[in-house]
Amino acid sequence: MIECKNLVKIYKVDNELEVMALQGLDLTVEKGELMGIIGSSGSGKSTLLNMLGGLDRPSAGNLIVDGQSLLNMSDKELVQYKLQTVGFIWQNNARNLIPYLTARQNVELPMLLNGKRKKARAIELLEMVGLGHRLNNRLSELSGGEQQRVAIAIALANQPKLLLADEPTGNVDTKTADIILDLFRYLNNELGVTIVIVTHDMKLTKKMDRVVAIRDGKTSSEILRRKFFDEQGRELLMDEDGEPEDSHVELAVMDQAGRLQIPRDYLEAIGFESDNNKVQIELHEGRIVLLNPDEEQKKSC
Repeated sequence: MIECKNLVKIYKVDNELEVMALQGLDLTVEKGELMGIIGSSGSGKSTLLNMLGGLDRPSAGNLIVDGQSLLNMSDKELVQYKLQTVGFIWQNNARNLIPYLTARQNVELPMLLNGKRKKARAIELLEMVGLGHRLNNRLSELSGGEQQRVAIAIALANQPKLLLADEPTGNVDTKTADIILDLFRYLNNELGVTIVIVTHDMKLTKKMDRVVAIRDGKTSSEILRRKFFDEQGRELLMDEDGEPEDSHVELAVMDQAGRLQIPRDYLEAIGFESDNNKVQIELHEGRIVLLNPDEEQKKSC
């Protein structure tokens, strides 16, 4: 569904200053996948989401979504892409909803813009997100969680192949956030839509099959979820709360030049100083080992 190769985004702050938000990012997302993107503020995750949504254009590299190159799209093609291929959910509900319209009218609006208004489709979507009883309620009559569910229905109005969500649980409590993520999983299974969610909440990422970490404008690692089965491989092991027991494994991502971004906590564990840009590397019993050169020098002395 998504293929990013050596993706670069440069912003001009003024005539003399340029900021590189993405620095050769590589990423692949399969059709039907539910994937999370994490990263600190300024890492480039929101920049990536904006480009996937057709809200911004890459400066260089390749960005292909559903077989379409967003780098070479005309303005007219980009409008059609935003109407038909992708759905976007903002963290701020004021950007998702029009306050003087009802929930149903809000969901009908994208279909109107696409020339295909369907009242029955709007009702179906609101029922799917659990708001069939709120069809005629306006923004002020809905809770934060209900507003976000209306926003999800709006994003699905034109049957997009890709659903993008920028911190969709940022303005709700933990319990509501859990409900919203469960809704994303349900829609992913029921509709087969590819979903990419940017989040800072690591608890939510435990429900995703794959999470990509972005650091300094590049894909630095992937966190994969593994399900453990019993000896017969038929029953899923349960934890103390009766929930499926999962474990996550983090994999560093190597770019085309063979470069790795090592997580900062790993480097700190070996006493690596932030002002040092060198690390000792050794091959030991078929494994590549990273060592703090300062510590190794102290040992030799």
